[in-house]
Amino acid sequence: MGVMKIKKLPVGELKANCYLVWDEGSREGIVIDPGDEGEFISEEIMREQIKIKAIFLTHGHFDHVQAVLEVKLNYQALILMNKNDERIYVESGRSREYWTGQRGLPMPKVDQWVKNGDLIKFGEEVFKVIEVPGHTPGSVCLYSEKRGVLFSGDVLFKNGIGRVDFSYSDPEAMRTSLIGLSKLPKETRVMPGHGEETSIGDEISNGVSVFREKESR
Repeated sequence: MGVMKIKKLPVGELKANCYLVWDEGSREGIVIDPGDEGEFISEEIMREQIKIKAIFLTHGHFDHVQAVLEVKLNYQALILMNKNDERIYVESGRSREYWTGQRGLPMPKVDQWVKNGDLIKFGEEVFKVIEVPGHTPGSVCLYSEKRGVLFSGDVLFKNGIGRVDFSYSDPEAMRTSLIGLSKLPKETRVMPGHGEETSIGDEISNGVSVFREKESR
C-alpha cells in the first residue's frame, strides 16, 4: 500500500481547516474546504507538487468555501458538494460580509453533486461520501476505510459537535448523523473542520452527550 499524505491548513478569521490530501506516488490529490486565503492554499499545493483532481466541500458555510474560486481558477479542479447546501453555498459571500465585515466573493458553479455512497478517487486512494445532515442540510463527510480516516467537516470536533441553531439546522437529523458515525471503527482518525485531530473512539460518545445537553437547554 502506498503512502497517503494529509496537510492541514487553518485559514481565515475562523481558522477553518482546509486539508490537502494526496497520494504520494502519483501526486494526485484533492482540496477539502478551501475557506479563505486562496493564494496561500494555492502556494501550498504548488509547494507539495500536488495534481489537484477535485475541490471537495463538506458543507456550504462561507468559512469553508470562500477560496473555492481562486483554487478553481488556478487548478481547474472539479467542485464537489451535496446539492442540499446549494443555497448556503451560493449565498456564502453575503454571509461572509455579515459575519466578518469582509467582502464576499462570488461562488463558481458546482461541477458535481455528491450523495451518500459516492466514491472519490485519486491515485490509489478511494474515499466514500457519507451524508450527515444536521449542522446544515447538505453536510457530508469523506471516509477512507483503508486509511481509517474521516474528514468530518463541522459535524464532529474534538470535544464537541457542530451548531444546530441555524434556521436550516435539524437537531434530530444531527443526532441521527452522529449515531451513524459512532458505528465506524473506534480507531478511525477524525479530521474536523475546526480544531485538532481526534478519533471516533474518543469523541463520538462525548459528542452525542454534548448534543443531548444542548437539546435540554
